[in-house]
Amino acid sequence: MSSELLKLFIPSLLTFIIGILITPIVTHYLYKYKLWKKSSVKLTIDGHVAELTNKLHNDENKKTPRMGGIVVWSSVFLTMGLLALVYTLFPNQITDELRFFSREQTWLPLAVMLLAACIGLIDDLSVVKLFGNATGGGLSLKVRIGSIALIAFAVGLWLFLKLDLTGLYIPFVGMLNVGIFIMPIIIIFMVGIFSGGVIDGIDGLSAGVLASAFVGFAAIAGYQAQFDIAALCMAIVGGILAFLWFNIPPARFYMSETGMMALTTTLCVIAVLTNALFVLPIIAFPLIMAAGSTTLQLIWKKVFKRKLFLIAPIHHHFEALGWPSYKVTMRFWIIGVFSATLGVIIHILG
Repeated sequence: MSSELLKLFIPSLLTFIIGILITPIVTHYLYKYKLWKKSSVKLTIDGHVAELTNKLHNDENKKTPRMGGIVVWSSVFLTMGLLALVYTLFPNQITDELRFFSREQTWLPLAVMLLAACIGLIDDLSVVKLFGNATGGGLSLKVRIGSIALIAFAVGLWLFLKLDLTGLYIPFVGMLNVGIFIMPIIIIFMVGIFSGGVIDGIDGLSAGVLASAFVGFAAIAGYQAQFDIAALCMAIVGGILAFLWFNIPPARFYMSETGMMALTTTLCVIAVLTNALFVLPIIAFPLIMAAGSTTLQLIWKKVFKRKLFLIAPIHHHFEALGWPSYKVTMRFWIIGVFSATLGVIIHILG
């Protein structure tokens, strides 16, 4: 048991330390090349003038860089490489057990993390107008969702063909044999969780919520003796906490798409590998709440010709009501911890 605990916590501590150490380098270049949005959001998703959004979040004057998510995923990969190097130099049982890269458990979520991070990075660079004649709007929503859907399809196809995965576990029901339909199911879940990336709109909010979700899946993976996945989850938590150290108000940088795309897609893959896909919406409930509030707002305006929320996503609604941003953030953190704990309990008892 002691070796398993070390496998969980040492990668987490290392990732946190590495994330803290590389942040000054990352922020130096982010500020040197002025990698922040040069204009505020002008229109809502349905084409109306975003008056409240401009009032609450004036990106033109903030000059806070994007791409802070680089700290999270790069620290995870650096930690993985460091632990592999330590084992190569000092091969023994302890250094062998600390490694968390394995073909059976973690190569797929790590591959997805890297691919999604690169797509998100392209979007971020476009937003800050680093690419030639880029408009600064970033990749379109259709392109981003299409990219996530393609990643999800590739994951589902691999699991179906290579691992013969055709069943999904539903708590209190049992295994459901879905056959080839496992691919569209994974697509729906991954796109849905990615849509919750709109929660990255207040300093510290997304990091706290995602940290709770990954701790939840670390607990599930550990319970199933999938210790490499559990260690990966905890390493990601360490990277998120390093990012959060610099993202609390006033934020030095934002997570943005390179972080949110990497983390939400990886979270979904881990949910599939731990056979806990159907508790993912519970564990990641704040993400679902953020995405759902945006969808509800669009439907409500179309049907009833008025807004359901003052502004969507819902965390901005509370800001518009007059809540200080730190109150919104901390209450969402509490919801995140509660929902992650509840999801773990339901999965284990179910």
